[in-house]
Amino acid sequence: MSKHHLGEFEEIVMLTVAILHDEAYGIAIIEEMENRLGRKVSIGALQTVLRRLEKKGYLNSQFGEATKIRGGKRKRYFFLTMYGKKVLAEVKEQRTNLWNAIPEFILNN
Repeated sequence: MSKHHLGEFEEIVMLTVAILHDEAYGIAIIEEMENRLGRKVSIGALQTVLRRLEKKGYLNSQFGEATKIRGGKRKRYFFLTMYGKKVLAEVKEQRTNLWNAIPEFILNN
């Protein structure tokens, strides 16, 4: 068992950051998650998890350039750290091992 624990929402956020790569900022993350999962995501819940994941060392962030479209405000872009990538790989392996351990007849009923 891994020493890392990710909640479902944390895992989904990290996967979405990986999917978006260089375009992973708040609203883009929410839109991607809502489109892929068909469920609503609040900006407050997302911001809380992004801060928590940064604190754990799984994500880093940096500000982009200020734009006129955003009234001079800068977007905060998120990206996986090497540690975060390692944690995601471990979680994937754990889930795959569990899925592979289910007998075929259970899934086919």
